Amino acid sequence: MKQTTQKLLLFIAAIGLSLTAKASPLAQKEWTFLLFLNGHNNLASYSDMNLKDMEKSGSSDQVNLVVEWGKAGDPATKRLLVQKSTDPSQVTSPIVESQNNVDMGDPKSLVDFVKWGVDNYPAKHYFVAVWNHGSGWHFQDAKAGGGTVSINDISYDDDSGNHITTEQLGQAMAEIKQYIGHNVDIYGSDACLMNMIEVAAEMKDSVDYMSGSEETEPGEGWPYAPFIQKWTAQPAATPAEVAVLLSKEYLKAYSPGGVYGTQSITFSALDLSKLDAVIASSGKVAAHLKSLSAADLKKVKASINKVQDFYYSDYKDYGDLLKTVKSLPIQKDAKLIDLAASDLKALVLSTDSSASYSKSTGLSIWVPSSSDSSYLERYKGLAYDKAAHWSDFLAKLK
Repeated sequence: MKQTTQKLLLFIAAIGLSLTAKASPLAQKEWTFLLFLNGHNNLASYSDMNLKDMEKSGSSDQVNLVVEWGKAGDPATKRLLVQKSTDPSQVTSPIVESQNNVDMGDPKSLVDFVKWGVDNYPAKHYFVAVWNHGSGWHFQDAKAGGGTVSINDISYDDDSGNHITTEQLGQAMAEIKQYIGHNVDIYGSDACLMNMIEVAAEMKDSVDYMSGSEETEPGEGWPYAPFIQKWTAQPAATPAEVAVLLSKEYLKAYSPGGVYGTQSITFSALDLSKLDAVIASSGKVAAHLKSLSAADLKKVKASINKVQDFYYSDYKDYGDLLKTVKSLPIQKDAKLIDLAASDLKALVLSTDSSASYSKSTGLSIWVPSSSDSSYLERYKGLAYDKAAHWSDFLAKLK
């Protein structure tokens, strides 16, 4: 009887120790970088290249590099903890988990990956990035001749035919914020054309800093090797410092002597805590421009072609637009335009551009050449337009 009691007590103690061990929190690092690497398209070969570049440094004792990797022709979607490798011929990082046929054009897949990453690789700060094609807040199929709209904003999955819209991206960041209990420290698009006020406004209440390009990105994308090498060497860097570091390294990578060779690029880092002020002042600018005389509006419309634009000609650099309007011989409110320019300057932590994009100021905005746009109704539903009523001004550009 005594022996039985002792055995029972030992058994209960063992269960208690087991439960305690399972409940012990995982070691928290300074940073976890969560890269949603959607190679389910013609960029698949670049996904290998970027992963191998990440492996030149690998995760460190204070920075987790975690990737969800889908690749065209491979039904398996792999979750990796990137580790340092000396084999440049292949990706060697361990596969922590593998799933079949994950739709990387579904925002739920992005959210699921980030939640999994947070659970398994907890950190004080999280940098969430989406790798794929990007089209800013809209996309128009060139084959459609301007008549058919395809809403393919980012993360096209050629296997499923799906994509993540600007609105869905904002919703995903909101859900991630709720899960981690604070704003996502940095959101980044390793994708084309995504640093727009319309995109930023969808996530401004869920993300602290945003990194990306106003223009198309070369296929090589971000310079993972030098960026990660410098980041892991200073893991206590603040989110603002990391966002600026990426922007600076992106310019270096495409400058003479850079890792990707000389190409024309622009990149920027944004402090989204300053975006409300930009939205408010841009709304006042929109109202002011809308109130101009027909003759002055005609001059504004004619000047828009001189504003720095990007792959889509209706994506204009916002700062250059303000500068251009201020220079016009019209009845303008120069103080209001200066205020809007000052608000923009506070928002943009760093804008890093090749000489051909010297007029870029870090944030683009939609200005179509005609008010008769197939996108206009959708545009009115965006968080930015609901707040600033930019479309009211656009409607006057007849």
